[in-house]
Amino acid sequence: MELLGQNEVERRQRKVLILSQDSFYKVLTAEQKAKALKGQYNFDHPDAFDNDLMHTTLKNIVEGKTVEVPTYDFVTHSRLAETTVVYPADVVLFEGILVFYNQDIRDMFHLRLFVDTDSDVRLSRRVLRDMKRGRDLEQILTQYTTFVKPAFEEFCLPTKKYADVIIPRGVDNMVAINLIVQHIQDILNGDICKWQRGAVNGHGRTYKRPFPEQTESSSVLAAGKRSHLESSSRPH
Repeated sequence: MELLGQNEVERRQRKVLILSQDSFYKVLTAEQKAKALKGQYNFDHPDAFDNDLMHTTLKNIVEGKTVEVPTYDFVTHSRLAETTVVYPADVVLFEGILVFYNQDIRDMFHLRLFVDTDSDVRLSRRVLRDMKRGRDLEQILTQYTTFVKPAFEEFCLPTKKYADVIIPRGVDNMVAINLIVQHIQDILNGDICKWQRGAVNGHGRTYKRPFPEQTESSSVLAAGKRSHLESSSRPH
């Protein structure tokens, strides 16, 4: 977003927007919230996310609609009453640890990026982040060994096979980041065709198809607005 100069653009005028899967955590029951406050709730399980709301929100964005995205409070483990208004954009970056797990959501993306980060780096980042949220070290490490690491190995890591591009070293890999930036810039300039996912002879291959005209409707791109969904599965 910074390299594309989109951070300095007023929200209504942005051509590129970024959304996080973390915004779509489910509303917890009183019992679940009590467990969460003790570090005993698994936020890294696919069932922790409101996939229906996630899919509907992304679908509306692709169709060129203005949407309201939930705001999640990670200190109190609750969805706030306030929402974030998201306006249509030409390119949507959707990031999260399990964005490839649900097939209906996975199939919406035109480009899938998997950011492969060293496990020690992921753990150290998590410790620093959660301590800032007021949690003690013992609870953080217990939650990591009980929920986070097993969930990563069972649910997140296997989705790596769905990625079109695997990016090692994360934010330190400026070569990969610059290639992605150039790819997005080409889309914004109209210099690139969209890769439409589809089945050929029953196999999950892709075929190349130009962007539809603005008056043409599509199952992925809505009439009147060209939206290009890209996703990044980013293990924490």
